[in-house]
Amino acid sequence: MAAIITRLIFWAVIICLFESILSIKPHQRRLSAYNPAIKNLLPKGYSYQTKYFNQQVDHFGFVNEDTYEQRYLVSDQFWNKNGGPIFFYTGNEGDIAWFCNNTGFVWDTAPEFEAMIVFAEHRFYGESMPYGPESYKDPTKLNFLTSEQALADFATLIEYIKSTTPGASNSRVVAFGGSYGGMLSAWFRIKYPNVVVGALAASAPIWQFHNLTPCLAFDQTVTKTFSYYSDNCVDNIGRVYSTIDNMVKSGGSAALSFLSSTFSLCQPLQANQIDTLEGWLENIWGNLAMVNYPYPASFLEPLPAWPVQEACKPLSTTLQDKLLVRGVAKAVKIYFNSTGTAECLNITQQATGNLGDAGWGYQSCSEMVMPMCSDNTTVFRPIVWNYTDVSESCYKQFKIRPRRDWVITNYWGKSLSAASNIIFSNGQFDPWSSGGVLESLSDSLIAIHIKQGAHHLDLRAANKMDTDAVKAARIQEKKIISQWLQN
Repeated sequence: MAAIITRLIFWAVIICLFESILSIKPHQRRLSAYNPAIKNLLPKGYSYQTKYFNQQVDHFGFVNEDTYEQRYLVSDQFWNKNGGPIFFYTGNEGDIAWFCNNTGFVWDTAPEFEAMIVFAEHRFYGESMPYGPESYKDPTKLNFLTSEQALADFATLIEYIKSTTPGASNSRVVAFGGSYGGMLSAWFRIKYPNVVVGALAASAPIWQFHNLTPCLAFDQTVTKTFSYYSDNCVDNIGRVYSTIDNMVKSGGSAALSFLSSTFSLCQPLQANQIDTLEGWLENIWGNLAMVNYPYPASFLEPLPAWPVQEACKPLSTTLQDKLLVRGVAKAVKIYFNSTGTAECLNITQQATGNLGDAGWGYQSCSEMVMPMCSDNTTVFRPIVWNYTDVSESCYKQFKIRPRRDWVITNYWGKSLSAASNIIFSNGQFDPWSSGGVLESLSDSLIAIHIKQGAHHLDLRAANKMDTDAVKAARIQEKKIISQWLQN
């Protein structure tokens, strides 16, 4: 149980206002990550305007008449002002500017379609705070942080843009989104087919829920990504936790000193921090798999091309004891110090930066209840997912209890036969593909599998080092979008 409480689950880096990062629970794994400390600016020649729209706080009731300013970004530099389409990005759990700057496919594609570009910020994230500094302090206010309210925001905003922008009244709208934004994009088409003609849902784990996807699937996909490069790498990582445990148990302070120096820690490691150290390691494996891009990128941290391959190089042969720990330390430094500029590493360091995403902890305790577990066949320590524990933790933090199956009821689960015009793209290396739609469900619910693809690689800007698989995926996506706009 101690591992469940203290483990910094990879992909669960949430800046929670109610608990410290060391208390993050397995069910709170994040869906996407952007590091605002790294300036990923738009390519030269692209620009947008920042605008604000007065939104209802509650779209589904008639008592609360509060409103808030929703931020959105608009570019009409490519737009055919005589009814050209609108490419609408459904904002994720963070500052919308970072999603705008990391979704180059929309910018690359808009000139071809003469499309207006809109990036809409999700309520309770970035600058779109319904109650300003008080937004997270009162459960009755956080109650309006739901995907349903966010989708209603998007639909209302589109209606406003079309009714107030000359030439846009007949513009067809295509939704785009990646990760949680991809889930919203798919659900947007499901809920509001009258507003959007189709949706590209990239790396969207819409089935990462109870009884839809096995709780082991995410961890197994991470492990497969590492084993693609080296089975020895997987075996070494899987054994490092017990190696560290045994080393500390038998070696005492000398072992702690060895671990501190080997991992270049900023502070000497204490005996009661072993769980934290091991959880910190686990946090890295999932992130490396997600950003295993074919070119250098700074999506989370500055990383080389194919970072999993680079991390596995020092672990490519069977290692034991201190040699094993040293090999893992080298792999860790591929993630946190590939530039060689970090003087030391901190085991409480967040692997995804400050995203302005404090609300995700709340969402993971309301609608987004995604079962996650591990066993000894993965690169993680065994961990059991227990709904009762999750519920108690959520009540302690937010005074709410999850509705485990509501997302399935609300967004149809796997019963999508009535839906249409959705592209579900997923990459081979992306752990979140485990909860995604991997096979086409009909002629208009199209699954695109990207060999050697990482987390919504297809939504990123074109790169000279792109694989043939992602190039083909983008060509197919543009062809389908063209059909939506013509029909």
